[in-house]
Amino acid sequence: MTLPSQDTLVTYPTGTTRDDAVVLHVQEREDGTAVVLLDSTPAHPVDAGWPDQGPDHGSLLAGERELDLVDCIVGATDGNELFLGSEIPVSKGTEGWSFVVCHVVQGTAPSEGSTVSVVIDEAHRNALSAGHTACHAASLALNQATAGLWKKEVRADALGSPDFDGLAISSSTITAHGSVDVYRMGKSLRRKGFVTQDLAVEDVQSAVNSTLAEWVASGADVTIERDGELLTDRRYWTCTLPDGTARIPCGGTHAGSLAEFTAITVALELDDDGGTPVLRMVTSAAQ
Repeated sequence: MTLPSQDTLVTYPTGTTRDDAVVLHVQEREDGTAVVLLDSTPAHPVDAGWPDQGPDHGSLLAGERELDLVDCIVGATDGNELFLGSEIPVSKGTEGWSFVVCHVVQGTAPSEGSTVSVVIDEAHRNALSAGHTACHAASLALNQATAGLWKKEVRADALGSPDFDGLAISSSTITAHGSVDVYRMGKSLRRKGFVTQDLAVEDVQSAVNSTLAEWVASGADVTIERDGELLTDRRYWTCTLPDGTARIPCGGTHAGSLAEFTAITVALELDDDGGTPVLRMVTSAAQ
């Protein structure tokens, strides 16, 4: 069979962890693994463009055989060649290109045209989903806590606060039941109007944790709104917080409600990187 001409249909945004799918393409690799493309999948892949949430764990069931899912990566194809991860030469939405979920398996791959079952490790998925939801809540609470440190008007976040998270973030890593976010507060941020020298880390940490405690107590609902069901269709994390409804573009997986948590807390640490202040926020989500 030829390489697919449309994006993979994905079911993980709805929380699905098991589904049947048709094998569209198999590509053997020199390391003994194989890349398997399916018409649809519940497996969340890691995206090289913003690899904050890692891949789902799980397996493909092909008849009597169970193939471990050793990786799951976003790939792209022009119909002639398949590119994985950082090898992708074009941006999403480029005409003539399809973006696909690449299931990397160990062992003899299933045959093209066959039907397999994709089974996702639910405990791993749930841990990352909790971490991702906590990450979004913490970023919004951080924006509120730092709102008074701006002397110029900048873009607002989903709740109307100055978007420190979006303007300063250097990296974000979703972990099991948490996240690690790193913010660089260099000249660019100061030119935008952020008064770095007035940042009192302990006060900000206390304010963030106070807000998060209120939000967790509210048991706010979380939903994933979708423009479509294909891999590159826009999706949005939506949460009905006491301070308003937040809607953030996000391609990850999430908890269904803040009622699933007993606590979400952050620890802030201020470092220096060659003269640039760097704020590190470690978020922990207890369930």
